[in-house]
Amino acid sequence: MNQGQLETLIFILNDVDLLNEVLRAWEEQGVRGVTVLRSTGLGRIGNALYRDDAPLFPSLRELLEDDEMHHFTLLSVVQSSQVEHLVAITEQITGSLNKPNTGFIVTMPVGRVFGGTRNFE
Repeated sequence: MNQGQLETLIFILNDVDLLNEVLRAWEEQGVRGVTVLRSTGLGRIGNALYRDDAPLFPSLRELLEDDEMHHFTLLSVVQSSQVEHLVAITEQITGSLNKPNTGFIVTMPVGRVFGGTRNFE
């Protein structure tokens, strides 16, 4: 089966309230498999240390349990030809990814895919 060029699309979504809308939009564009991870970044951890309501000696565990500390990381393997359109659809929901606190998208080429029942045609 000729799968064409595949890319792993990685999207860090800062506004957790937009997750369902993004997933729905991607599915409407033919994206069938998305792994969603709850994640945080160094910037959020660093900022949390300087909040007025932060404990004097917060533990990393306490910081990571704080719901305000999280965003979502979405992972999917898609056709290279879909990437630009998926970015545009995503920005219709999030606003420009060039603006602060929206998120960012990174893609990487995929050499091969093993397992699963994914159809990339």
